[in-house]
Amino acid sequence: MSQSIGEKLRLAREERGIALREISEQTRISIRYLEAIESDDYKRLPGGIFNRSFIRAYAKFVGFDEHSALEDYSRTLRERGESDDDGSKVHHSLVYTEDAATHGRSGVKTLILAIIILAALTAAVWAGLHFYQKSQRGRSANERNRQPQFATIVVRMSAHIIPERVKEKNHGSIA
Repeated sequence: MSQSIGEKLRLAREERGIALREISEQTRISIRYLEAIESDDYKRLPGGIFNRSFIRAYAKFVGFDEHSALEDYSRTLRERGESDDDGSKVHHSLVYTEDAATHGRSGVKTLILAIIILAALTAAVWAGLHFYQKSQRGRSANERNRQPQFATIVVRMSAHIIPERVKEKNHGSIA
């Protein structure tokens, strides 16, 4: 049987006299993950794109061909019947993009939907503005009605108070 990717990477590391700690410090990959790669124990790794990134970084650091390392990793997983979480799978985006738009909805439907949303927003703004103006008109009418009443009260009070003060002044000067 041929060598696994873990064995190839370990041999490349040992040939160059590089310690796992040095790789760990430079690549920021935990030593336990590097040991898992060397022993082909991929279940100890976080999975998905992390596994591929760790193998790529390890291979690059020890001077091993990165592309070859990733191919060997994918082949090893296929032979074991394990899934390559990020390998050759086609991922369908859940985000609305131009590619998704061409498959799911025509331009006319999108345009009609946009017009309906715009009309609803316009109606909401118009109704809010109309309500605001109506409340302002009512408020200003109430203020206009209050002003004459206030003026009438002031005039009546002054008409009542002023003659009494005049009387007080007149009484004070007579005595």
